This record gives sequence, structure tokens and C-alpha cells, in this order.
Amino acid sequence: MSPPQAGNKAPRSAARLGDSLRLRLVAGTLAWVLLAVLVAGWGLRGLFREHVTQQLQAQLMLQLDLLSASVNSLPGARIELGAEPTNPQLSQPLSGLYWQIDRLNEDDSTAQAGLLRSRSLWDQTLDWSRFEHQSFKEGRATGTQLASGSIGPARDQALVLVARRLQLPEDDAPPLRIMVAADSALMAEPLQRFTKMLAAALGTLAAGLMVAVLLQLRLALRPLEQLRRSLADVRGGASPRLQGRFPQELEPLVQEFNHVLDVNADMVERARTQAGNLAHAVNTPLTILGNAAARDNGALAELVREQVASASRQVDHHLARARAAARQATGLRTPIEPPLAALVRTMGKLHAGRGIAFSLQGQALDWSFLGDAQDLQEILGNLLDNAGKWARHEVRLSADPGPEHGQLQITVDDDGPGIPADQQERIFARGQRLDERRPGAGLGLDIVRDLVQTYGGSVQAGDSPLGGLQMRVHLPGNPNTP
Repeated sequence: MSPPQAGNKAPRSAARLGDSLRLRLVAGTLAWVLLAVLVAGWGLRGLFREHVTQQLQAQLMLQLDLLSASVNSLPGARIELGAEPTNPQLSQPLSGLYWQIDRLNEDDSTAQAGLLRSRSLWDQTLDWSRFEHQSFKEGRATGTQLASGSIGPARDQALVLVARRLQLPEDDAPPLRIMVAADSALMAEPLQRFTKMLAAALGTLAAGLMVAVLLQLRLALRPLEQLRRSLADVRGGASPRLQGRFPQELEPLVQEFNHVLDVNADMVERARTQAGNLAHAVNTPLTILGNAAARDNGALAELVREQVASASRQVDHHLARARAAARQATGLRTPIEPPLAALVRTMGKLHAGRGIAFSLQGQALDWSFLGDAQDLQEILGNLLDNAGKWARHEVRLSADPGPEHGQLQITVDDDGPGIPADQQERIFARGQRLDERRPGAGLGLDIVRDLVQTYGGSVQAGDSPLGGLQMRVHLPGNPNTP
């Protein structure tokens, strides 16, 4: 099976949550962080609200105790306040802090509302019937109640109120109800400030946690990136096995994968040996038949010689393909400059009698071919030899980076007569020769194409800038790493 062509990339869809381990970890952690922050914010806000409520109730109880201690009974069932509370809010009209003393009947119904009241009430009174009453939990004084209402001295003003029924010791002293109330905004305002500060603090904490999580994920997933690079080195031929230090969690995977690589390399080597043995076993009787037919000039001998030559070429061709596939599977890596330079020297000597000049150039001479040196020499040797047969004066061999990433482009140009565009594809057909006057069996370019395709590459014919034919080969390759 031919490997995928170098540079061809499988289409990638947009990353989905289930396709990425990093995204799943980030999404899961983000969800838990947000949930924890929200729960913590809700809990802390509730605790602070309870604290502010208790603080306000404690202040109201303090004012209630002071008022209770200051109430005096005068002859004639008159009531006076010995000393008014000194809190300045109680003197400021509609300030949000109020007190009031009501006269009660024997059945605790209101006989006179606002018998005495704070200046902050101005010309208003607190209507006890508008409040919803409940027993005061702290029980700091008998008969003390906590109440709340939606209407206060100001329009739509919600109040929190503490009240106490007071019976002075004098015989003619009427029963009294002492009330101290505060605007609920006194609780809402600090709660709002606290909520803003809490949101800022928890938001900063959440952001810090996410940064820490991202850093932790990056450090935790770094061994996977190292594993990916090691796999790329194996695929590119830089290393036969996975190399490096990996965490204990990945070490069993690395060992199993190296075991698979070792088994695969052993199987490939055995297959290469068996293919060589098979070729030797077939070539031996073919050689005997060819030698026997060479001693006879009859028609049958000629037929035998042709069929023996054809069978030998077929064996060599398929053996070369099997060898190329096996060598590629082992992840070989061949620096291209030494074999290319050797081919240029050899072809220069081979065609020296016709004065053909061979040259080597290009920007990728420091690259490596991801395959076997012998296969590279066979590919380019056929192309250079073919160009030398048709060239008039010059053959140029060039190696440059290909149009795709991880692709090496090698071109062979000559200044010969060239080939018409409508016939350039025909030269790769098995046994096809456009000019019978030139030597050859018409198999070289077909073998070249097969070898190139075995490595996932391609070969095309075109017009050369030198005026003749250009053969352009794309093979897998990468720059040499120091």
C-alpha cells in the first residue's frame, strides 16, 4: 500500500469539545471553578447579610434599651423622656432612624400613637398595625419583638423595627410600647458595597485559577507533545524508535509502541530477505534459459531470449518496488547532496564523448530524502541518463523545496529537442519509446514513476527553460537537523 503523498493534508474540521483533550479539561475545570465561585459568592453574601442584619438589630436594641431606661412617669399619667438618645440621625428629618412611644390600653391596643417620638419622624408616626410581628430571636428582653413593614415615614420606605411593651412601676403609669425603627436601606447599602467587592475578589480569584489551570494543563500535556515529536522523528526517519524520558503514565505506551516498531522492522527485514531470495530463485533459471538460447540463432531461441529478458525486467521492477516500500517503512533518511553529486560526476564521464556538461544546483542541497539512497540514485540515474541521451550540450540537476510542506522538488533539465505537450505523458507508459533510433527498452521512466509513487511522490514532464525537456520529481524530504 502506498503511503499518503507528502504535503497532502487530511481535511480538518473545526475543533469540537469531544475531539480535544485540552478543551475537555479546560471546559470541565472552568465549569467547576465557576460553580465553586458562584456557590462561594452566594454563601459569603448570605453570611454577610446575616451579619449586617444582626448588627443593625443590635444597634436598634441598644437604642431601645436607652429609651426604656430614660422613660419616666409623672403625676397625672404623664410620660416624659429624661434624656433623648444622642444619635444625630434621630434629630435629622426622615434620616432613616426613628423612635416612638405609644400609649396602650389594657388589652395592648393602641390608645395614643406617637405619644413621644423622635424629630426624625417629623410630622409622621409609626403605625404599629402596618408591621408584621415576630418574636425576637435573641430574647434580650421580655416582650421585645422584631417587626418589618413596607411603609415608613417616607413614601414606600421599608423599615426594620424592634418594639417592647413597658409597664412603669408607678400605680397610675399607663402601659407603653417603645419602638425603634431603621430604614432597611441601611442594610442594603453595605451589602451592595460588599457584593461589588466580593464579585471583584472572586472574579480575580477565578481568573487566577484559570490561568493556573491553563499553565498546569500546558505542563501536564507537554509530554504528549514530546511524544508527538518523537513519533514524527520515527515517521521522518530521524529515529528508529521513540526516544526520550516520559512520565510513568506514558512509559507503558512508549514501550508497547517501540515493541510494535521492533516487530514491524523485523517483519519488513524478513520480507525483504524473502523477496531477494525469491528474485534469486527466479533469476537463476532465467539466466540458464537465456544462456542456452544465446547459443542458438533460431526463431525459438530468439523468442526465448525476448521472454527471458522481459521476465528479468519484471522481476527487477517489482523487486525494486518491494525494496522501496520496505525501506520507507523503516523510516530511512538520506542526505541528498552526496548521491546527487556522485550521479552528476558519473553521468559527466558516461556522456563525456558527446561533450555533455552536467551541473548540480538548488536551494535544498542540505535537505534529506526520506527514503533509501539506492532508490534515489535509481530514480535520478534513469532521469539523468535519459536527459544525457537527448541533450545537445547541457543537463542541469536542481534540488529545491517543494510547493508543499515536507516536500522535496528535484528537476532535471536538458537543452535537447524536447517533447510536444500532447505527448509528454506517453513517455511514462511501459515500453513506450518516442524515438526508436535511441537506445533503451522504454522501461526506465515507468520504473521511475513506480518508485516515486511508492514514496508518495509524483513525477511530471514539461518544457525546460533550457529549451528541451524538464522532468520534475516531488519526493518526501526535510531539511537536515543539526
